[in-house]
Amino acid sequence: TRPLPPPYLRRKRFTGIKGGKVIMRNQQSSLSSIHLFLNPLNSCELSLKHHHPFNPMNTLQVGDKAPSFTTYAVGNQYGTGTPLKLSDLKGKVVVLYFYPKDDTPGCTTQACGIRDEWKAIESTGAALFGISIDAVKSHEKFITKFDLPFPLLSDTDKSIVEAYGVWVEKSMYGKKYMGTERTTFVIDTKGKISAIFPKVKPAEHAGLVMKALTELRNLKD
Repeated sequence: TRPLPPPYLRRKRFTGIKGGKVIMRNQQSSLSSIHLFLNPLNSCELSLKHHHPFNPMNTLQVGDKAPSFTTYAVGNQYGTGTPLKLSDLKGKVVVLYFYPKDDTPGCTTQACGIRDEWKAIESTGAALFGISIDAVKSHEKFITKFDLPFPLLSDTDKSIVEAYGVWVEKSMYGKKYMGTERTTFVIDTKGKISAIFPKVKPAEHAGLVMKALTELRNLKD
């Protein structure tokens, strides 16, 4: 049995061999196990076990099918926690906005921006969800504190942030850590990604979402 790689490699992606070294990219991984073996000829054998559908070579792009998921939704019509699958929203435009953490300055600005534009967003008929790795109880408190009219999804096992490629290596004050990259995906009625807003600025987010939804509606009309 081959040993697992050290922790600092487990969330990096294999991209190839160069100069006899294994090249890993600092990206998310949905791998439940990864085994690397180098022989004297610098060939590499890679064995992977996936716990959900995952494209091992590319991050998601516009036009890709949105990865499916099952999780708990909190708030709005979902109350204090209701199971939800992406397939439950089939035929609807869906906005998934990934944010790092409940009740932090940037995430609060972003959520309140959506709250303040909610009537306009709701009028498009789109289903919008904020999503973070926070627990259901944390989401309940966040929704109540800031009177958020839209639901939040709980991804405590990180399966969704990994599937959408937003669980990445970050750095603060010279210290590296894994966290959620603030990114929004707009999914069309056919289940394909129609827009991606990576590293979005919290104060600009609601405007970008509204513009994307308006453009989709105009295309439909």
